[in-house]
Amino acid sequence: MNQQRRDALRISTVLGLAVAAGLMTPFEAFAAETWNSAAFDTKTLNDTVKALGGSSATVSKDLILSAPDIAENGAVVPISVTTTLPGVQQIAILVEKNPNALSANFTIPAGTEAYVSTRVKMAQTSNVFALAKVDGKWLVASKEVKVTLGGCGG
Repeated sequence: MNQQRRDALRISTVLGLAVAAGLMTPFEAFAAETWNSAAFDTKTLNDTVKALGGSSATVSKDLILSAPDIAENGAVVPISVTTTLPGVQQIAILVEKNPNALSANFTIPAGTEAYVSTRVKMAQTSNVFALAKVDGKWLVASKEVKVTLGGCGG
């Protein structure tokens, strides 16, 4: 229980400092409470697209997913997604064989470069998907990443 209290205090302090410094508005600080938990509970690509408000995703060569061919440690697999298409609203990263497919979901503000980079945890060798919502339609790119040392539960 003490750890939860410490975490809550730490998060409140960071958000409070960000608001005080003008780095974010109070609305943005509380927007984290409105995250799409249903999308993060999905198990497949199609279920994730539906939970994010789409009906299907179309394969696109304009969406570039960068990931290693072989990840030596499944606990920290670097992934980046970019596109030069205009009107990108969201970018999401999915790992097919993880307990929950959706690993990250980013909102792309209008007028900004559509590029995200993060590290994900992978349970085993799996397809990694990049989704991008462009003008209300979902695009997808994929790549298989081989994991040699387990991350999620391995």
